[in-house]
Amino acid sequence: MNSVPFKENFTESDPDKRDKGYAWHTAIGLQAVDGLKTSDYLLHIAVRNIEGEITFEEANVFLQTYYEKNPARDARDRTEEADKVSARIALLLSEKAFSFTPNEYLSIHRKLFAGLYPHAGRFRDYNITKREWVLNGATVLYCSATVLRAALDYDLSEEKKYSYRNHSTDEIIHHLAGFVSRLWQIHVFGEGNTRTTAVFFIKYLRTLGFDVKNDVFGQNALYFRNSLVRANYNDLKNGIYETTEYLELFLRNLLLDENHPLHNRALHISSTFKVSEN
Repeated sequence: MNSVPFKENFTESDPDKRDKGYAWHTAIGLQAVDGLKTSDYLLHIAVRNIEGEITFEEANVFLQTYYEKNPARDARDRTEEADKVSARIALLLSEKAFSFTPNEYLSIHRKLFAGLYPHAGRFRDYNITKREWVLNGATVLYCSATVLRAALDYDLSEEKKYSYRNHSTDEIIHHLAGFVSRLWQIHVFGEGNTRTTAVFFIKYLRTLGFDVKNDVFGQNALYFRNSLVRANYNDLKNGIYETTEYLELFLRNLLLDENHPLHNRALHISSTFKVSEN
């Protein structure tokens, strides 16, 4: 796959093609947060959509038909998920409608993963841990399943009450990093949390007046996820503290068109000690 698919569309004079190119590039790039890759067929469908030959809805129908005729032979093959979720993300990013509510967050997950996850759009009912490479195999402590709705309601209500008036750019970036890291840490769903959070966050940023149309998400989705991990992990006895510094660099590139290097290796905690099991 081209390292920057549809980048030529970012400078298109046709705003429709430009916006579609951004949406598809972001959608495909976001699959990296779960180690997934899309197919050549998905790229073909995306190009047809960008060129105006088919609608987003038709793109999704073509993908559904394709995978009905070409089911995966290996249960570990998640290309179908990557393709379908990419197309659904591109559609959602092309839509102007959005409400900053818990129901919208749940709805985004349901729209992305319907027919792929049995729990699409539903709160998880079990506690989770995830071994993270960036933490040498340790896990973030995610929200307990018993308080997911309360935590989601609280974080969104607190953000709604926050006023960005009279804050410097640095303060705004720091606040946004804190907000999205807390939202992600809840981990409302069994799977698909980062992709759902990214779509919700992008659409929210637009309501704040940010254009959010560049290749930062598409090129650095895994960095985005790893920076969320580092923003929610402490190991005080080994001198590791939760920090939004990496997430803020990502946001400065995304929102301010700055050009900070975003390397995943920079987020990896020191390998000179063994992280204790959680």
